[in-house]
Amino acid sequence: MNIPAKQWDKKRYPKRILAIRLQAMGDLVITLPYLQALRNTLPPSTKIDLLTRREVDAIPRNLNLFNKIYSIGGKRNFKKQLIISVLMLPAILLRRYDVVLDLQNNLISKIVRKAITPKAWSEFDKVSPVAAGERTRLTIEATGLTNICAATAFSIKNQFSVDALIKANGWDGKSELVVLNPAGFFATRNWAMENYLEFARLWLRDFPGTQFLVIGINSIKQKALYLKDKLGDTLIDLTNKTSPAEAFVILQKTKFVLSEDSGLMHMAWVSGIPTLAIFGSTRSDWATPLGKHSFLLHSSDLPCGNCMLAECKFGDNHCLTRYTALFVFEKAVELLSFISFSSKG
Repeated sequence: MNIPAKQWDKKRYPKRILAIRLQAMGDLVITLPYLQALRNTLPPSTKIDLLTRREVDAIPRNLNLFNKIYSIGGKRNFKKQLIISVLMLPAILLRRYDVVLDLQNNLISKIVRKAITPKAWSEFDKVSPVAAGERTRLTIEATGLTNICAATAFSIKNQFSVDALIKANGWDGKSELVVLNPAGFFATRNWAMENYLEFARLWLRDFPGTQFLVIGINSIKQKALYLKDKLGDTLIDLTNKTSPAEAFVILQKTKFVLSEDSGLMHMAWVSGIPTLAIFGSTRSDWATPLGKHSFLLHSSDLPCGNCMLAECKFGDNHCLTRYTALFVFEKAVELLSFISFSSKG
């Protein structure tokens, strides 16, 4: 990978760094363990700020990571985002940033970076067939500041009353919590609900002291209701009951996450939670969760794999239907056993 960059060549640490990420929630969350790692290597006197979108700023605002966060509105309207960003430039310029980490690499981030004229900068590679987390790490390192590894331990400002929330929706306060997340955006990213149900029953057979969580928005409400009907009190339905920041805090309390490609999946692995991701049409080389605490079942071994199509051109989603509940359960147990063994070693 050839990352455009101008390296920091001063003997002192930079005073202020601006990171820019303007994409969806999952894309922003992927940057957090690497920015946290950067924060951990620099002195407290170095300020790290973030420029992002208002729709996705809830989680970073709840972390003791950034000194200041700029949030641009406009939702997904690029012209509105651009106008708001330009209007925000005077306030940004007053901070006199030494370093800009352009983790977005679009017109808005380029305008901001060039207006700042920082002493050092780097620009995210949008096209290489490398996981987004790894490309983020390399973008940060390209400034020459430091070498980093993902940091999955975050200091959270507000823990909210998440225990009370979970208990109010059926948690007994003792059972371990396992997340089931059937939240892939397209049909080609959806594992059959019957498989989730069978997975849950296999899990309860071997780990009876468990309750399952479904966390998300209205798009998965019917799936949550299906699981609730079949699993009864062992399923806790939190759909439409949490903010993104609350969901992030709740994930810190869970034992394991089984998820399709979604923002919640990225929230889990960046937090160091054991995560098994099931991808269908998603490009696994771009979106794979990283770290020894994660495992990915993907489609890249198939001739049609990583197709990114909303509907399977063969009409059967065979990149996902080949994964039985028993197979996925066994992979989950293998992952947890590996993590347990590694922690002891």
